[in-house]
Amino acid sequence: MGPKQQALLATTQALLVDDKGLLAMDESIPTCNRRFEALGLPQTEDARRDYREMIVNTPKLGAFISGAILCDETIRQKTLEGTSFINVLIDSGILPGIKVDMGTQEMAGHAGERITEGLDGLRERLTQYGEMGARFAKWRAVFSIGEGMPSQSCIETNAQDLARYAALCQEAGLVPVVEPEVLMEGEHTLEQCSAVTEEVLHEVFSQLYAQRVILEGIILKPNMVLSGSTCPKQATVNEAADATVTCLLQAVPAAVPGIAFLSGGQPAELATARLNAMNVRFKSRLPWALSFSFARAIQQPALEIWRGDKMNVKAAQQTLLHRARCNTAARRGDWTEDAERIGAA
Repeated sequence: MGPKQQALLATTQALLVDDKGLLAMDESIPTCNRRFEALGLPQTEDARRDYREMIVNTPKLGAFISGAILCDETIRQKTLEGTSFINVLIDSGILPGIKVDMGTQEMAGHAGERITEGLDGLRERLTQYGEMGARFAKWRAVFSIGEGMPSQSCIETNAQDLARYAALCQEAGLVPVVEPEVLMEGEHTLEQCSAVTEEVLHEVFSQLYAQRVILEGIILKPNMVLSGSTCPKQATVNEAADATVTCLLQAVPAAVPGIAFLSGGQPAELATARLNAMNVRFKSRLPWALSFSFARAIQQPALEIWRGDKMNVKAAQQTLLHRARCNTAARRGDWTEDAERIGAA
């Protein structure tokens, strides 16, 4: 095993250590602005910087978060005192990561389906981000369930791009977080979500193998297997946990060290409960760690408290830390509704 491969594996293990998880704070500028608008906040660079500073300065966050995924704007920003966000995170024991895809666009000839862009110039950008201090990266592909969707073409094209991205990351010494997201939106059943998720994952790993990606040096960031958001029959927490783990056992090689779920718009407490159920029911029998890489399911409660007011920073940080602590407990299978309520109080 060469030095570069050893470094990749060391970073991967550092992202999975001590039942910690990832904090996704890499929302694009338009997405962040929409969330600010909904709360009546100004949609400005300064407001976004203040919000990110509130997050990275949260005391003791490194006790529960091993890595933070940033966007291009955030990785270049500094605190009001002039310290780069990257250095604040590193000083807290949190590895900095970077989203490197350029978002999704309509897939030509495939109405309702999307393709992720950003491969052009990626090799050079990865080198630059590595020099800035990033230790890992993320690329997201999305798949909708509907009439004739996802098509085989959509699955294959996005899977190939995910694999090309992952190979370039490892070439640059960055751990790739591979994110194929089957979207929650729709009337599909739990069984339909499971079938599509398994099909997508099989293709993703086929392409990763073809691109000679070192599986021990990646983290998979998939969706949980859930009933569609408008499906009349919603699966219970345990049903979703069973369906998710059963699907992953069919599709994810044992060489992969960790699976860090996206929250995908789930309510914060429900995402935690589902992760906890998986670890309670299956942890001792799984070849990979089941972790979290949540965005809204950690951030949103804090954002609603902060609302741009400096007087609310401490309370917002306490709420952010509480959500991170709850998800670390869920990795252990130790989360309870009572602990949730006591901590929130």
